[in-house]
Amino acid sequence: MKILLAEDDFVTRKFMTGFLSKYGECDVTVDGMEAVDAFMMALEEGEPYDLVCLDIMMPVMDGYQALKGIRNLEKQMEIPPEKAAKVIMATALNDEKNVKMAFDLGCTIYSGKPIDQDRFEQALVKLGLV
Repeated sequence: MKILLAEDDFVTRKFMTGFLSKYGECDVTVDGMEAVDAFMMALEEGEPYDLVCLDIMMPVMDGYQALKGIRNLEKQMEIPPEKAAKVIMATALNDEKNVKMAFDLGCTIYSGKPIDQDRFEQALVKLGLV
């Protein structure tokens, strides 16, 4: 599995990289702009990401903007919905408004922080990624 992680917090980034690396190749970015750039490069190289994990509160471009950019790139490249990347929003923002916005923009799963490893693994299984 090819994974893209966008997380600006060093401690969370280090933890998530270690956790996700056991499931596949994990590329790491520190803001939403880098995530969209990395996603575009992977599409252009014909090696798209299977899973994208996005924080919401990031500098330069937040997770919502990054998610919108990623879904727009998939539309431009005419990627059918069943082949679209699975996107997990991993964030401390757990109120109804933020959850709804994330799903409206095309996230697949919304995961609260701190990350519960067992629940996160169950989400990966549910998505058919492991």
